[in-house]
Amino acid sequence: MINLEVRCPKNVTVISIDPNPSWNFNNLMSELSSLESKLYNNGTDSSLNPKPFIKSPARDFRKIGRRENNVEKSKAFVMRIDDVEMNEFDDDGTEAGSLEEIRNQLAALETQLVAEKEKSTSALVQVEKNIDVRRQMDRKLDLHYQRKIAEALDDHLTAIQRDHEHRSQLEERKIRDDAAVEEAKRKEKALQEEKLRQQKAKEDQEARLEAAKRAEEERKAAQEAEKLAKEAADKLKEENSRKDYVNAQKAASTTSAANVSKEMKSSGNLVRAAVNALKLEERRLQIYKELNDRNQLIISGSHANFVPKERDIKRTIRQITGTIDNVRSKANKLVEILNDPVCPQSVAVAMFAKEVISIFETTSPKFNSSAFACGHVIVYVSSQVPAVMDCLLAEFHKACIYTVPKHKMYSKAAFETEESYYKAIGYREENGKTETTDSYLDRIESLMKLYGALVQTVTQGVQNKHGLEEGWAWLARFLNVLPPNRYTAVALEAFLEMAGFALHRKYKSQFIKVLNSISREFVPKLRARDPNAGSKISRIQEYIESQKFLQEPTGWRLQGALLLHTSVPEADRRQEQYHHAPNRHFTYHR
Repeated sequence: MINLEVRCPKNVTVISIDPNPSWNFNNLMSELSSLESKLYNNGTDSSLNPKPFIKSPARDFRKIGRRENNVEKSKAFVMRIDDVEMNEFDDDGTEAGSLEEIRNQLAALETQLVAEKEKSTSALVQVEKNIDVRRQMDRKLDLHYQRKIAEALDDHLTAIQRDHEHRSQLEERKIRDDAAVEEAKRKEKALQEEKLRQQKAKEDQEARLEAAKRAEEERKAAQEAEKLAKEAADKLKEENSRKDYVNAQKAASTTSAANVSKEMKSSGNLVRAAVNALKLEERRLQIYKELNDRNQLIISGSHANFVPKERDIKRTIRQITGTIDNVRSKANKLVEILNDPVCPQSVAVAMFAKEVISIFETTSPKFNSSAFACGHVIVYVSSQVPAVMDCLLAEFHKACIYTVPKHKMYSKAAFETEESYYKAIGYREENGKTETTDSYLDRIESLMKLYGALVQTVTQGVQNKHGLEEGWAWLARFLNVLPPNRYTAVALEAFLEMAGFALHRKYKSQFIKVLNSISREFVPKLRARDPNAGSKISRIQEYIESQKFLQEPTGWRLQGALLLHTSVPEADRRQEQYHHAPNRHFTYHR
């Protein structure tokens, strides 16, 4: 009996078959050959020895069911025949029937395998066709993409080449233009140099002729009068300085008491000032009042808006700095504004005076450079517009009584409260309250510094209508009439800081005597009357003892490209000078 072991056994007569889903025809043929060999070997002595299985040479079943190269080989179909069953088969004599049955089944299997082979072959053929079609499509797509890439690359390279050519053309054109410009500049420079050389040669020749002529004339005059003129000038200068100082002191000392008694009788002789100073103040205030009254009539009868003009003046004054170019440009601009026919000159003059005082009284006292520069601007503007100086001095007197100079004494009979006295000497109200003493003293210091910078300004070709002579007279009136206190101490120290250097250069020993008088009389009286004025006393003493009047104040010398030296010897030391050119513009000269 033949037993085929399968997972789900099925019996056919005496044969049990176990189909394996992963078998192939080669495995089946191998098993059949093994089975045939066993049957042949077991039946050699029997009369019923079966014939071995004979393969048909016309059929090649080894190729049936062959899979792709990468498919793993399946397990073989297993057929086992037990010896006991074989013996029983021999005994029953059924070998021939079993073999016939097997042949029939093998034929059926062969038929099925052929069908499967044809089906597999057709499937493989279809797969190969699909692969070929897909390859052709991929090849076409690759060619299409390569063509697109080649076209894009060609366009890109063409654009790059075109851009490069364009850039090259631009560079070449730029090089040609630059070369042409350089050549033109070179020719122009050569022409200018030639003109300058010729002009310089001509000027040198004229200068030599002029110098020779002038030298001859000067030589004749110098031989006769040089020594006598020098001695006479020195002697006359010394005598004039001494006479000015003595006359000022005598006039102030002999008339101060009488003048004070004549002024302000209704207030109990509270005003301390020289008569001449009060008359000058009254005259300036009267001129300023008449100017304001005239301006009010002009403004009320005109529809013009003068606010932009006032802003322009204010902005120009604020832009003044301690440089030559700045002073020149701002002075010329202010003169143009004051002479502008669009705005009446009297209105512009009042605006200018008011803005100068308004700006500098709110400025920090540490503004020496701007004060000296503003002094130059004021002197030049007042030389072109004469009404400016009187209006500006009137504004000075209104803002600070010590520019007169004068001082009001406190009296309970004359002033109901201390606040009314403070207002009388110049204190202002801030948010309904009287300003602090420190704020008032800072304002006095700022205005006195500006006043001192103005009186010491010396400008070549332009007359300072309120120059060093007025400063010397102010100092004499101040020391002869005003009492020493913290207010007058601040005013005196600020004035000396700005004008002391110029006063000493002009009055020399007379100025030294004034400083000695301050040390001997003013300072001790101040210390006795106001023990809290120690800082003011220290500043005055330091100025005198350290001889600061021998040093140029900070900002006294304007800075600029034409300034060759920051300091010069005493004999040649001069302040930067300006003069008014015929074209009405401010120009610089040393």
